[in-house]
Amino acid sequence: MPKAKTKKAAAKRFKVTGTGKILRRRAMHSHILTKKSAKRKRRLAQVAAVSAADRKRVRRMLPGT
Repeated sequence: MPKAKTKKAAAKRFKVTGTGKILRRRAMHSHILTKKSAKRKRRLAQVAAVSAADRKRVRRMLPGT
């Protein structure tokens, strides 16, 4: 059986920590920022963990982790 290939689109978007958590960036923080409050923009700039419901799916796209 051939080696499983990493989905490069997923590799660019997710980072796996040493403890095994998968981190992602938040959406809605790239443009149309003038109508968003400073508080909201600060929150959107933070990195978030992938939810438990999606973790298995993301892990399958990153077989080397």
